[in-house]
Amino acid sequence: MRALVIDDSKSMRLIVKRQLVTLGFDVVEAIHGRDGLAKLEADATIAVALVDWNMPEMNGLEFVQAVRADPRYQNLPMVMVTTEAESERVVQALDAGASEYVMKPFTPDDLRSKLELLALVP
Repeated sequence: MRALVIDDSKSMRLIVKRQLVTLGFDVVEAIHGRDGLAKLEADATIAVALVDWNMPEMNGLEFVQAVRADPRYQNLPMVMVTTEAESERVVQALDAGASEYVMKPFTPDDLRSKLELLALVP
């Protein structure tokens, strides 16, 4: 299964990628939302997107909104993985179409449990 990890921090992409690889995912990386949209468009096998909120060019919320506006991706699971911890931010992301929300810092079990809820890992 293929996962798209979108984060402007190279180290955070590496952390998320390592955890996803241990869960059996192949990982595609993007450095901001626009890059993520391009990667999503180029790879029809992407099964889930893990998205940071605070990024240049196109932030995570804008990415989620853009993806949900495209009928091809209506069912794509998207997980916000961010430092944005305020409850209103969580509600905003979920209202925009995010499937789940993980707050940094997180443990491998935190990420795994969210992916289990989305039926992406056994």
